[in-house]
Amino acid sequence: MQMKELVTREEWEKAFPIMNQLRTNITCEEFLALGKDMSEQGYKLFALIDEDHIVTLAGVIVLTNFYYKKHVWVYDLVTDQTRRSKGYGEKLLQYIETWAKEQGCETVALSSGLQRRDAHRFYEDKMKYNKSSFVFQKGLSE
Repeated sequence: MQMKELVTREEWEKAFPIMNQLRTNITCEEFLALGKDMSEQGYKLFALIDEDHIVTLAGVIVLTNFYYKKHVWVYDLVTDQTRRSKGYGEKLLQYIETWAKEQGCETVALSSGLQRRDAHRFYEDKMKYNKSSFVFQKGLSE
């Protein structure tokens, strides 16, 4: 197994089928375009690779605010649906936690959709994350 930051367009194209399992509302073209903009803002896409296949992805950014101070925000964490429950997500999230410490961060934080109960059990029970808030949003398209 290998942890790798994906940096080339080709690597991102290979990652899209896995990311699309989580972000089902975007096309590959949108993923690449948004990813380019996000990368310019500090977003990084890490992969756990097993036997030459991307099995888990984590999209993260280092941020600073008043409540978490310097922290890593995990925007995306997804394991290929055919390879779940094999410890891949745990390994990649542990890698992100170590990487966050190396970046001088005090916290790793993330948001998870209300419907993702299996993910919540993973974060709370397996990874020992605390449920500390609700996230609210309002679309501004109209």
